Amino acid sequence: MLMAIWNLVKLGEIASITSSKRIFAKEYQTEGIPFYRGKEIIEKHNGNDVSTELYILRDRYEDIRAKFDVPKPKDILLTSVGTLGVPWLVDESEFYFKDGNLTWIRCNEKTIPEFLYLWFNSSEAQNQIETMCIGSTQKALTIEILKKFDVILPPLEMQNKICAIINPISNKIKTNTMINRNLSEQAQAYFDELFIQNASAEWKEGTLSDVGSIVAGGTPSKSNQEYYTDNGIAWITPKDLSVDKAVFVSHGENDITELGLQKSSATMMPAGTVLFSSRAPIGYIAIAANEICTNQGFKSVVPNDNVGTSYVYYLLKQLLPTIENMASGSTFKEISGSAMKIVPTVIPDDETLKKFSGFCDPIMKQIQKNEQESKRLVELRDSLLPKLMSGEFDVADLDI
Repeated sequence: MLMAIWNLVKLGEIASITSSKRIFAKEYQTEGIPFYRGKEIIEKHNGNDVSTELYILRDRYEDIRAKFDVPKPKDILLTSVGTLGVPWLVDESEFYFKDGNLTWIRCNEKTIPEFLYLWFNSSEAQNQIETMCIGSTQKALTIEILKKFDVILPPLEMQNKICAIINPISNKIKTNTMINRNLSEQAQAYFDELFIQNASAEWKEGTLSDVGSIVAGGTPSKSNQEYYTDNGIAWITPKDLSVDKAVFVSHGENDITELGLQKSSATMMPAGTVLFSSRAPIGYIAIAANEICTNQGFKSVVPNDNVGTSYVYYLLKQLLPTIENMASGSTFKEISGSAMKIVPTVIPDDETLKKFSGFCDPIMKQIQKNEQESKRLVELRDSLLPKLMSGEFDVADLDI
């Protein structure tokens, strides 16, 4: 009954699908109009800050806008090479993007942009992306393929109702992210004030091993399935932190078993340990929300009792350039355990450390609380979305 008023259409019938004009690497600037590639769109999709800032000249942007148009708020950009099918509902007025890596989608009068964005996040869309992409070494989505995607499209009124259910959840997740960004900036500013701007000449010189124990990790043999499980001992890889940019981490993509722990060099670390990726790449930083272990791509710091997790977390952020300079390797840079132990740093007095912890520990607890709430909301949204997009949940009679 419900699906009878939903229409099966092609994506190309309800939206224009195109890409950008070619921007060459030699045109990249250090300031100007922001320029996004797939990596930056994935970060924006996840609510994170852009980690690598690229720009193009304003004159170049204005020339493109005058001749060919540029993305506007409520357009959609979709990753189309490598990591496929990650959408971003545009909420900025001035930026440009890399051709080939991204596809630019603009809804026509038949579709609400927020609804189409939700559709791209649904299993229905993601399954088509997986089955219709081309390429063996590097997967890709072409414009012509996207135009042929099947969309089961409800009437505009029902599109609005579906968005009215999902959008408040998504908005709360975004709000939590913004609050946490502000809280982290407050903590960072206080760290700078206490330990950089007002550093005492009486503080002694030391190394990272003076503020905590440096702990490496290990990987159980991937050939033995008895070492891995879906619900076991939390085991983190750098890839996990590349996907989840949260301050606190509890589990990664894979857990290991007690046997896997015993048969590897992975080491259990307590909650409050500050994880630090030591290769591929150097510098992912997160706090263990519970007992945890890692693979060999980490040199983590278990803080001394008088130092505290908050201080070590912001200290490692400040020491990152020093650590990178101490790394070695030809294929990729890595900081060894022995080198990590001797990274130079000053050792503040206990009173100043206590002052910092007194200010920052409540902030970090609130950040963790907000992240936990956001994860629950993501689970709720992701469970509702397929039921709404398939028509399993009938919203026709809802007064929204």
